[in-house]
This record gives sequence, structure tokens and C-alpha cells, in this order.
Amino acid sequence: MSWPTATDVVLVNAIQLSVNVGAECWGRSRNQPVTINVYLHLKPNFLDTSGQSDNVTDSIHYGHLTKDVSTLSESSYDGVRALIDSATTKAFYIAGEHAEAIRVVVGLPKLILLAEGFEVELITPIGQSTFRQAATVTVKDLVMPILIGVNPPERLAKQRVITNITFHEKPGVHMVDYPAIVKQISGEIEQTAYLTLEKFVLHIVRSACLASEAIESVTVRAQKPSALSFAHSSGVEITRSRDAFR
Repeated sequence: MSWPTATDVVLVNAIQLSVNVGAECWGRSRNQPVTINVYLHLKPNFLDTSGQSDNVTDSIHYGHLTKDVSTLSESSYDGVRALIDSATTKAFYIAGEHAEAIRVVVGLPKLILLAEGFEVELITPIGQSTFRQAATVTVKDLVMPILIGVNPPERLAKQRVITNITFHEKPGVHMVDYPAIVKQISGEIEQTAYLTLEKFVLHIVRSACLASEAIESVTVRAQKPSALSFAHSSGVEITRSRDAFR
């Protein structure tokens, strides 16, 4: 594995806002809790100057970045990507000629009822449109009670399985109803019993890949927190492209 020789990033994590980006978990279009993470990927060695001078004016002022991004709560947006585009525009303005790309991750912690979080991530190189980039969408810590396991006690009662699903979209703007996809997958899982996590995970990967033409590939990680006495959990992770199921 090769490591980057030089990276310079200024970031602000978890800016908390209340924003209307469309339907919330109950299907109503209104303000909902939103977190925004912004990463300014700067030209190599840009931060050397402030690192040597110890002067904040030689760097990017993340206080100004936070203030500008916080004003996004004053508007409504036609979806998460539109919100990310506005945050990206503000970040490029703050960074000026020093930015090579902007990465924005927007979290909607209340969008998926049985999950701990839902995130959309976009990386936009300088001079390009956010709406042309490929999004990464993650459903975090989806908790489902599943009949799973090979040991006799595991066949008697359902146990919690914690699942993370990451969708890698094709470039461009796509109208994908992720809450509906998660609901469909959860419904399929509830009617099924498994002996192994491998079978469980591959089932979800296949269903998720085929849920929309916009999806390029899917990564699913599932963990059983009750499986081992002296470990947090046991787990399986599988990544497949949509083409694997055609």
C-alpha cells in the first residue's frame, strides 16, 4: 500500500443545523436535524507557512467557514445534493485559489427510523460541478432483529444485527429513494432466517445493488454484538458491483 507524500486539509466537523432538504422520516417536507462536515483539500504544502509562522492568518480561517456554512439554515433545498452544492460553493469561496477539491458530508440522523444515521458524501474538484460528481451514501448502524447462527441457542430467539450499507452511485444527479430501499430490504430480512452472516450480508448486497440503476456498487458490513463473550462483535463485510448480479 502506498501512502500520500503530502496532504493539506482544513476541516470543520459536525456543524449542526435545522434545514428543509425534503421529506423527513415520516414523509413530511419540513426542517430536520442536519450535520455538515466540510473538508478543504488544499494544494500540497500550503499549510507549511502557517505551520512555521504559527500565525492563523497564514492558513484558512475555519471560523469564517463555519459561520458561512451555518447560514445555509436560512434556506430550503431540493434535496441533500443541493445543500451540499451550496456548502461546497461557500467552502471554495473561503479557500480561494488554495483549494484543489472540497469534500462535504451531510448527515441526516433522523431520516432512517431504525438506523443511527444517514450520510451523503460528495467530493468536488475545483472547476467542476457538484452535480456531476458520484455520491457515496451510507446508512449507519441499521439495527434489525434476526434469527441467525449455527449454534442451537441461536435458533431459538432473534438477536440484534448491526448493519452498515454504503451505496456508491454513478456520477450525476439521481433520484434514489433510500428510505424506501432500506424499508424493502428490512422487510425481506424479517421474513428470513440465516445460519451465517455471509449469507445475510450477500442477500443485502444483492438487493441493494439491484434497487436502482443509479447504484454502481454496494458495501455491506454486518456485526453480531452478542456472538462473542470477550469481543465487541463478530462481523462480515462484502463489496460487490451491480454488474455482479446481472
